[in-house]
Amino acid sequence: MEYPRHREADVVLRDGSTVHVRPSRPEDAPAVRELLGGLSEESTWLRFFSGFPDLDASARWATEVDYRRRYGLVATIGRDGEVVGHAGWERESERPERAEVAFVVADRMQGRGLGTILLGQLAEVAGEAGVTVFVAEVLPENHRMVGVFRDSGFPLTTHTVPGLILVEFPTSLTPAARERFERREQAAAVAAMRAMLAPRAVAVVGASRDRGGVGGQLFHNLLAAGFQGPVYPVNPRADVVQSVVAYRSVLEVPGPVDLAVVVVPAAGVVEAARACAEKGARGLVVISAGFAETGPDGAARQRELLRVCRDAGMRLIGPNCLGIVNTAPEVQLDATFGPMLPQRGRVGFMSQSGALGLAIIDYANALGLGLSSFVSVGNKADISGNDLLDYWEEDGGTDVVLLYLESFGNPRKFARVARRVGHSKPIVAVKSGRSAAGARASSSHTGALLAGSDVTVDALFRQAGVIRTDTLAELFDVATLLANQPRPGGRRVAIVTNAGGPGILCADACEADGLEVPALSDGLRERLAAFLPAEASLANPVDLLAAAPAAHYRQALELVVSSGEADAVIVIFIPPLATDPAAVARAIHEGTAAAEGLPVLAVFMSAQGVPAELNPEPASGVPTGTVPEDGRVRRIPSYRFPEEAARALARAVEYGVWRATPPGHVPELEGLRRDEASGLLAAALAEGPRWLAPDEVALLLDCYGLPLAPWRLAGTPEAAAAAAGELGGPVAVKAVAPGLVHKTEAGAVRLGLAGAERVHAAAAEMADGVAAAGHHVERFLVQRMLPAGVEMLVGVVHDPSFGPVVACGAGGTAVELLRDVQVRITPLTDADASAMVRSLVTYPLLDGYRGAPPADVPALEDLLLRVGALVEAHPEVAELDLNPVMVLPRGQGAVVVDARVRVEAAPPPLPLAARRR
Repeated sequence: MEYPRHREADVVLRDGSTVHVRPSRPEDAPAVRELLGGLSEESTWLRFFSGFPDLDASARWATEVDYRRRYGLVATIGRDGEVVGHAGWERESERPERAEVAFVVADRMQGRGLGTILLGQLAEVAGEAGVTVFVAEVLPENHRMVGVFRDSGFPLTTHTVPGLILVEFPTSLTPAARERFERREQAAAVAAMRAMLAPRAVAVVGASRDRGGVGGQLFHNLLAAGFQGPVYPVNPRADVVQSVVAYRSVLEVPGPVDLAVVVVPAAGVVEAARACAEKGARGLVVISAGFAETGPDGAARQRELLRVCRDAGMRLIGPNCLGIVNTAPEVQLDATFGPMLPQRGRVGFMSQSGALGLAIIDYANALGLGLSSFVSVGNKADISGNDLLDYWEEDGGTDVVLLYLESFGNPRKFARVARRVGHSKPIVAVKSGRSAAGARASSSHTGALLAGSDVTVDALFRQAGVIRTDTLAELFDVATLLANQPRPGGRRVAIVTNAGGPGILCADACEADGLEVPALSDGLRERLAAFLPAEASLANPVDLLAAAPAAHYRQALELVVSSGEADAVIVIFIPPLATDPAAVARAIHEGTAAAEGLPVLAVFMSAQGVPAELNPEPASGVPTGTVPEDGRVRRIPSYRFPEEAARALARAVEYGVWRATPPGHVPELEGLRRDEASGLLAAALAEGPRWLAPDEVALLLDCYGLPLAPWRLAGTPEAAAAAAGELGGPVAVKAVAPGLVHKTEAGAVRLGLAGAERVHAAAAEMADGVAAAGHHVERFLVQRMLPAGVEMLVGVVHDPSFGPVVACGAGGTAVELLRDVQVRITPLTDADASAMVRSLVTYPLLDGYRGAPPADVPALEDLLLRVGALVEAHPEVAELDLNPVMVLPRGQGAVVVDARVRVEAAPPPLPLAARRR
């Protein structure tokens, strides 16, 4: 078997550093021999049960592999590829489904999670090779090795014999094991980001005396922010930079350097990175441009930069980025070249655009939205949004996460991480590029529905609980609400205003965004009428009238907030001549002081802006009850227009609904024949990418329990007539011809045919018509007609980045006209299937519209889950179209009427815990 190059991968260890893991080769024998010879006496004894092992023989065992009977992995570091770990397995001769496994890790690398990663990757390849059980012999005192096995999440079975512990465990990665590996990846990401966002010392390679340049401004910002550690300027042409002694090379810096910020021309970045690696820097931020964003030469330079970082175990932010910020008082790091430092706050922000990052910081400051940390990731050569989500989940100083995204590196991992993070901290994102989400094949109904839009991104965000906004302004609108107010507990909104028009606009916007503006109870209206003028409106919105004094705002809000009749309050104020806006601002604070768990939003429609009294600092006299126990002011976000407040509130409500909804689970489906399906697809792909023949499609669907209307294939009109007789009852006849995609448009479908003569005539007529259209009819598909039901579409397109994308919508010939479709990314949970069906505009047709019998919705959901399982297990299915799926009355099932499947070879998946290089 040839060398499995696709198994090469960079992985991140527990401390945030990286190593390269790849299959072993015969030429690795000297390096493995050196690893074994360098072990301590204790490690040697624990590995070989002897103090004097035959190291040459062991090195040969580790490297003379065929990747089927014996398999090995090596972990390497440094430019020279020093081997620091090995793991391998060899099949038992009498029971080849079992394999003995062995590990060795260099002493200095132990305790960093390398053994666990090697074990996980070994298990992956073993499972693919048909090895189902690993066995190991461990000395009783080798607690660390037993711990590696147990901590991996595999279900262990141990047996004790004299002098040995025998360990057995299955090679299949259980959900619990996969979750543990993801948690290890999170711990590695957190360690890496802490080293970069909270370094002990920083070196600026390219620091300049001139503050007008990037290197000068960035170095000045580090000093001005009050970073709590030494900052070393590196400049070969200066002895002093901005009153600080400079060094000609980072290697001359006298103390350790955790973080190096590189601000030199692109041509010199790789050399600077090598020096930083030799210095022992744990993190590198490359501000310089001139990399992958510039074309092939820049992309090659970026790959070389990443290779230098990976070889040294050094993490990289950028290149082509603005830099990083941490406002925590114990750090005070501003490693950017922007003109101002963000205000301290509890919002973590990632921007993929450096230039936009400058505007983001400026705008956040103007809104009074403080940031806990800010990271501009630039080209995302290494550190990505997934790493930052892992970090912010664990960061006690961050309550809300904001993302500006232009692309995804690993969207399936993003979905998993974001879903986990979102259950504790809201994530708000703007994703640019809505009109060019990717070029997908549109040769099926499903492909046509998904092409030319970014419904896939919408699906990913919806499943992961990410709040997607259309604009940066809306992103900040939502962020200021979530960062300063509690999550709304429901959709009911009370509106208090001093102008009827804006109140009505606000109510309309709330209703349009899925919120409710309920009428107030008679009791609450009576209490409001006790102090408001007779002309005031006591419905909802509550119109206090233009001349309403601040006291009326306070009293009305106190009553509304305490009534329990609203889940959120929007307060609108248009300044009349007689009312002081500052007094109204104080009244809003006082009137909502008791609004625990109920968000309050303000709309100050004034050219003078929002009075400072709406969000005073603690020192300026915050009204009683507005300072939580942690001492932070409960700010009331203010918006320019009612529609903006309504939209922000609606996004927060939807997030609350997602968070309160049980996440569902991926069910274990009965009757699946995965191995048979794999064999069918492998045989089909031997002929190259193609559409499966109808009998192949039927067999594939049957492997996953997907019911297809009874059918026969016939080679001639006479055979079609005979097949109709076998099926009995009315039948449909469809022409099967190469390249014929949409049969209805080509006149290649006849429905409701009864009797041999009608079937024969229809088939012959179809053959002539299809031939006239340029297609040769090879066969006829004859199917029994089904009872009346609701026609639906279920389809899949395999996105090269997102993986299988499942669509469910209104089916039939008008599917592309109606475009009523819901989309999810696999794996599908039972909750996903239910939400897809019930979110359709045409769902009432399934629920018994106008007296029709309710359709078998559970059967449709089961069909969706089976389709999801099929395409998740078999990435070779590039496109699948089930249209129509006839959903019969309740209890009678859902049956596929027409099905098309296109297959093509899929790239091998990344190894467990691998990072893209």
